[in-house]
Amino acid sequence: MAKLLFLILAFAPFWAPCVFVIASVALALRAYRRLPGGGWHLPSVATCALVAVMAGAAALGAYAWGVMSGFYVLDPDQMCAALGVQGDRIVTRETLPVSAQCVTSDGVGTELVPGWVNPVIFLGLALFVFGFVMGILAGVRRHRGLR
Repeated sequence: MAKLLFLILAFAPFWAPCVFVIASVALALRAYRRLPGGGWHLPSVATCALVAVMAGAAALGAYAWGVMSGFYVLDPDQMCAALGVQGDRIVTRETLPVSAQCVTSDGVGTELVPGWVNPVIFLGLALFVFGFVMGILAGVRRHRGLR
């Protein structure tokens, strides 16, 4: 199971953007096909599902990118040396928010994870939950015959 999770994290930076683009194209096609002048109505279950898939793919891709920035790909000590961090150093890690820092004996920290990673993760998770909840609400309304 651990090997499967590692493979998912290792390849997510490559396939997550593809899933995001496919879902966004499908969402754009749904918007294009919608009749003009039809008025405003709640989104359909499929639209909410596409939003949730897009947001989930963005969050997973960003998380995997952040994890691979300072965790598994290279030895973090080598990454610290490549960034020019001099002297003795300790590598600190956090899972969420994703962080990997080279901390020198002077207490100066250098972040290995790009700054855009955590905002994309949290925004993607929030949009994923929003799309999921809106999809459930749309399904319940459709089941009850309400529009």
